[in-house]
Amino acid sequence: MATGRTHRPATRSRGIPEATVARLPLYLRALTALSERSVPTVSSEELAAAAGVNSAKLRKDFSYLGSYGTRGVGYDVEYLVYQISRELGLTQDWPVAIVGIGNLGAALANYGGFASRGFRVAALIDADPAMAGTPVAGIAVQHTDDLDRIISDNGVSIGVITTPPGAAQQVCDRLVAAGVTSILNFAPTVLSVPDGVDVRKVDLSIELQILAFHEQRKAGEEAAADGRAGVDGDADTDAPPMRATPAGRKGPDGDMPAVMPA
Repeated sequence: MATGRTHRPATRSRGIPEATVARLPLYLRALTALSERSVPTVSSEELAAAAGVNSAKLRKDFSYLGSYGTRGVGYDVEYLVYQISRELGLTQDWPVAIVGIGNLGAALANYGGFASRGFRVAALIDADPAMAGTPVAGIAVQHTDDLDRIISDNGVSIGVITTPPGAAQQVCDRLVAAGVTSILNFAPTVLSVPDGVDVRKVDLSIELQILAFHEQRKAGEEAAADGRAGVDGDADTDAPPMRATPAGRKGPDGDMPAVMPA
């Protein structure tokens, strides 16, 4: 590790803002990539660029962790990987249950990135009796009738809902009743949960709609730029020639333009 680093133990009592917590996985992903390339240290500017934030915000976020880096050296990559992993609770194994094993649920079950990030798919649950016993990603699907027992037997505290929207709230209620206190919701609906239960929503259609907005805005900016280019000198060569209008002529809305098509 780099010498001269000053830090204080990260404590929950200091309180870390939710916005900072939301950025910690971005830092961890960037740091993990650096670690895999055996990069020993990284500057705040380099890490901020890799995570997609500004360096001042990064330094502020890391101050909540008690990590300040070393002037002229930067941050120790391995130490930050450990520090952020510990703060996010990734130094332990988190069993996860996925409810709704359609195309999306099956894809998530087959995702290989969970294990390397501190999560283990412990159970797959579906309401279709025909799915019971079917292996998906090496795990036998179980029926929702046994949801309470499955959650208890596997010590699941994180549930992932990938059901149709109409079934999501009922599944959520059953997960909470069974002891699940954190839910990742892929169903396109808003879930109601009691205090003490955290819900994170992933709505792919909303994300696509936001991207469509940006695409439309970019297209409008390009069209406006093309229009300005025409006015400023790149005018359409097929446009009719212009001739001056007699001085003082008025149109219905006031002064006529100084030139008009011949």
